[in-house]
Amino acid sequence: MSPINTTTEETKQLRDLYPEIEPYKTSMLKVSDVHTLYYEEVGNPSGKPVVFVHGGPGGGTDPRDRRFFDPEAYRIILYHQRGAGDSTPHACLEENTTWDLVEDLEKLRKHYFLRKSEYV
Repeated sequence: MSPINTTTEETKQLRDLYPEIEPYKTSMLKVSDVHTLYYEEVGNPSGKPVVFVHGGPGGGTDPRDRRFFDPEAYRIILYHQRGAGDSTPHACLEENTTWDLVEDLEKLRKHYFLRKSEYV
């Protein structure tokens, strides 16, 4: 978002985010015969896990999304949904229903060995 096109309130909200941070890990997770999800981790590797779910359709996460949670306290996991962002295949609608997306969250949880009550 360009500072020239932002309102005073939007500028304040941008200032209130945590500092920019780069992933310490990026990888891909095969979730079906068709789809592989891109994911990344930022923040504290020993922190409380939080999985960030982006909007859609088609987009992925943005570096700004890494800044919504305290990187000292949280292990922040961001992923691109099926057919979106850096996940493959891009823009594929095959095996891409709401139920598939919900199942992908469960596969991510299991991939990280998280208990259901363990993540935000």
